[in-house]
Amino acid sequence: MRIAEVVCQLLRVPNVERKTASSQDAVIVRVRTECGLEGIGEADSQPEVVKAIIDAPYSHNIACGLRQLLIGEDPLDITRLWQKMYRGTMYYGRSSVTITAMAAIDMALWDLKGKYFDTPICQLLGGQQHQKIQAYASCLFGRDGAHTRDIARRWSAEGYRAIKFGWEPMGQSLALDLDLVRGAREGIGDGILLIDAGCIWDARTALRRAKAFEKYDLTWLEEPLRADDVAGYRWLRNRSPIPIAGGEQECGRESWRPLIDAHAFDVYQVDLARNGFTEADYIRQRVQEIGAQLCNHCYTSPVTVAASLHWLSTCRDTFLFEDGVDDSPLRHKLTHERVQAVDGWITVPPGPGLGVTLDEDFVDEYLIAESGRETNGDNRCMVESAAQTK
Repeated sequence: MRIAEVVCQLLRVPNVERKTASSQDAVIVRVRTECGLEGIGEADSQPEVVKAIIDAPYSHNIACGLRQLLIGEDPLDITRLWQKMYRGTMYYGRSSVTITAMAAIDMALWDLKGKYFDTPICQLLGGQQHQKIQAYASCLFGRDGAHTRDIARRWSAEGYRAIKFGWEPMGQSLALDLDLVRGAREGIGDGILLIDAGCIWDARTALRRAKAFEKYDLTWLEEPLRADDVAGYRWLRNRSPIPIAGGEQECGRESWRPLIDAHAFDVYQVDLARNGFTEADYIRQRVQEIGAQLCNHCYTSPVTVAASLHWLSTCRDTFLFEDGVDDSPLRHKLTHERVQAVDGWITVPPGPGLGVTLDEDFVDEYLIAESGRETNGDNRCMVESAAQTK
């Protein structure tokens, strides 16, 4: 069995709003074999940039498009293919969009492998430790505390006993920050409340906010500092009265290693659409070794929701699942299967691979670009020849 096509599809809703929500567009990768078996994956990044990484032609041995590296390969050799993609794109940058593109392909390869063996991915990863996981409704803050309170009441009425609010307008002033958190607590009652600050403070300001928020009984304070401030996170975690969560934007083990080595977080949030199963499995083992907790990050489509469920269900100490509730057709209609919490709990799709299938009519309606159905044989020969003469 060999890879025949790597198809990259870009989808976008008609009216993209100016808000921090990655459920308004999507890049779907489909890996197909010569015998017609297909696996699907997704990257959470800027879709056109991911597409460029996949579509790029051969330049030289360590600057090659991902499709060129994969055509003709055995799709079951997943670890070897990750290593081949990693080496073949060394000049692209080692911990950002290249890894997200690789993650989408990796997700598709695992989906394909599960279908080939007629087995859910969680079984291929070692088996489920959790049959169901409590889900938290993940949403943006309202414009103020009163609006945030109303949003919390809405999702509480839908059965969620855990809710997270994040990003704008938090960070404009102490008064507004307190108003937002107070409103969220009033709306959710005695449920689990999570706050995502959106990388807005320095360490000392974050500590002051954590102390001010302590009376509202937060389960965690997420990403209060800029993402690269590893030393700041370690300093803050050792002093904060509230557990610190973070890591959603990290891509691959080299990006995660400094944070894990520093014990920077209490909760490590791994996005399968930025890491893929191969790297996420490594991260899971490292985080469990240091006695910290794991959670998924997911704010895109049901493809990544399904991937996150398969992975997180294998994590020993998992206790919450991020369930994006953004009112976007890409979140709710891309697959025939609806992958969402029921009465506040969510379960792994039971079918082989990811357990979800794309709604092709929906894909056709929202498709804005596609590439990869035809391959360039001459370029492939050039890559193989260059590799042989190195």
